[in-house]
Amino acid sequence: MRRTTALAVAAVVAVGVAAPAAATTGVAISMPGLSGHHAVGTVELHLVDRRPDPWRPDVEREVMVTVTYPAHRSNGARAPWMTPGVAAVVEAEAAKPEVLGAPSGSVAWAATRRHARTGAPVLGRWPVVLFSPGFGSARELNAGLDDDLASRGYVVVSMSHTHESMAVEFPDGRVVPPAVDPSDPTQLTTALDARVGDTRFVLDQLERIARGENPDARRDPLPRGLGRALDLSRVGMFGHSYGGFTAGETMVRDRRIDAGINVDGAMAHGSGPGEVVTRGLDRPFMLVGADFVDPVTGERVEHSHRTPEFDPTWARFWPNQRGWKRDLHFDRATHYGFTDLQFAVPQLGGVVTPGKQREVVGEIDAARSLAAQHDYFAGFFDLHLKGRDTGLFRGSSPRHPDVRFIG
Repeated sequence: MRRTTALAVAAVVAVGVAAPAAATTGVAISMPGLSGHHAVGTVELHLVDRRPDPWRPDVEREVMVTVTYPAHRSNGARAPWMTPGVAAVVEAEAAKPEVLGAPSGSVAWAATRRHARTGAPVLGRWPVVLFSPGFGSARELNAGLDDDLASRGYVVVSMSHTHESMAVEFPDGRVVPPAVDPSDPTQLTTALDARVGDTRFVLDQLERIARGENPDARRDPLPRGLGRALDLSRVGMFGHSYGGFTAGETMVRDRRIDAGINVDGAMAHGSGPGEVVTRGLDRPFMLVGADFVDPVTGERVEHSHRTPEFDPTWARFWPNQRGWKRDLHFDRATHYGFTDLQFAVPQLGGVVTPGKQREVVGEIDAARSLAAQHDYFAGFFDLHLKGRDTGLFRGSSPRHPDVRFIG
């Protein structure tokens, strides 16, 4: 859990109380353009499970998800990158010197708009891909990647993990902060189990939507055509950091997921390595890694998840993986370069020091990093969910000189 720093522990926000609005002045952040052929739409769902919440057993488990999909062209409003409550928490966290050192009010976190348009009519029928964020992070911090994947012909379902995610804002204005102690091994195990439970529950709710039902807690209208768009015979999952571990561990326990990607995540919790490590999978699974630079010593560890003293889980997983597998490395990239910080931080030159930028998103060229992420992630799901081989996994590509195969 060495990488549960930076944006992983949120500012304190009282449960049940709306957070103060984040500033809409300051440096504006622009989302990169979409690389796919389709316009995209999006809708947020508030889902309530009957199972007791593992962090608050006296209440039912609540989960917020964002569904992003290929859409007909629409004049609807572009969706916000972050809700006001989440933006306020991100602003407070980003102001910390050990995170970004961006003074409060210097970045317009709440003003950025996604390319996805709210409630746009759904176009066609597509494979479904689930996304799980890193430990203590927020689903909103991967919205750009989710939008891009949807533009390439996928319904992307991004989950928050309540009481562990940095902040979850519900439609009634409640902003729920994290309640997990990352130094407690038993809580790390509970967090992993909660994540797997969330994922399986969300899959159940998608099946309801495909049958024509509306599982939203407030019965807010669903976009026209959403149920017909869900091809649940073709399901993938990817996740960043602990979300990548979540993808693998959920695949062990639920065969509805056909293929998965672990983006720079160790695959162990408080009780030791996960079942995905010791048992492997009989379905396709890809590892995607980056370098680690010690912020104190400046020492660079290349492909750190293959380094025994840092993380032995990838090396242990590799011989046990029975299905298709690849191990992909992004040179000079860092852990948080696989989030929206990859495009956001380079836009903050007047606010964040060059040294801090390198620490957070690495020395890899930001545009090339994003292009490679878009191509390889979509290419993986194209191959295993659509049966379309882009040729990317046969060897190194001259289009992506920063990426190489470890295995």
